[in-house]
Amino acid sequence: MNAVSRLISNKTLMGTLIIVFFWYVLHLAIQSNIVPGPLETFIAFFGLLHGVLLPHMGISLFRVVSAILLSTVIGVPLGLVMGFSKKTDAIVSPIAYILYPIPKVAFLPLFLVLFGLGNWSKIILIFSIIVFQILLAVRDGVKEIPEELYLSVKSLGLNKGLIYWNLVIPAVMPKTISAIRVSIGVSIATLFFSENYATSYGIGYFIMSSWVMADYVQMFAGILALSIMGILLFQAIDWMEKKLCPWM
Repeated sequence: MNAVSRLISNKTLMGTLIIVFFWYVLHLAIQSNIVPGPLETFIAFFGLLHGVLLPHMGISLFRVVSAILLSTVIGVPLGLVMGFSKKTDAIVSPIAYILYPIPKVAFLPLFLVLFGLGNWSKIILIFSIIVFQILLAVRDGVKEIPEELYLSVKSLGLNKGLIYWNLVIPAVMPKTISAIRVSIGVSIATLFFSENYATSYGIGYFIMSSWVMADYVQMFAGILALSIMGILLFQAIDWMEKKLCPWM
């Protein structure tokens, strides 16, 4: 595990250095304060971290994590039921296929009216997008379990609860985690959009406020904070995958 952790850290460091290199090249090529250099951005980031950025990052993390947890709690059980019940699948799948492609950000004004100007409207907006990814991934994971495996566990005399625990859950877990991993990028993009309306906290609000004030160094410090937040979420998902899917 230590060797794997070091490998992941080395890959993360290498990727960071590559991004910083191209960032610096872009800064030199443009020769404008619109794209500040990495060094001054890092200095601004650490200078703003404790007094300014941490509250914004905390609120944004709370919104994203809450939406992911809510989507998982609702999407996984419903996906399991859809995978086993053709009737449920026939009812829910068409609804998912109709609603999933619709750009949910168009409903933000409605969510603001229904759920208020605080955190819930942002959480529900993110939830309305990513819950379908998790639900459909779990449903497909159940349907892909070979019939022979069901017959094998039934021959051992296992009841439905034990079949779920020993066969179904382990079989769909990798797909579920992959769906959650994909949903992180979608969640952060949706969060950034939602935090530009009716709020005074969040990384999206901080970035756009800095842009309006033409403080590009502070704006890039906010973008850096958003990137770090994404890295933390991805690392958390990778850790969860190692714990829940040790065979991967």
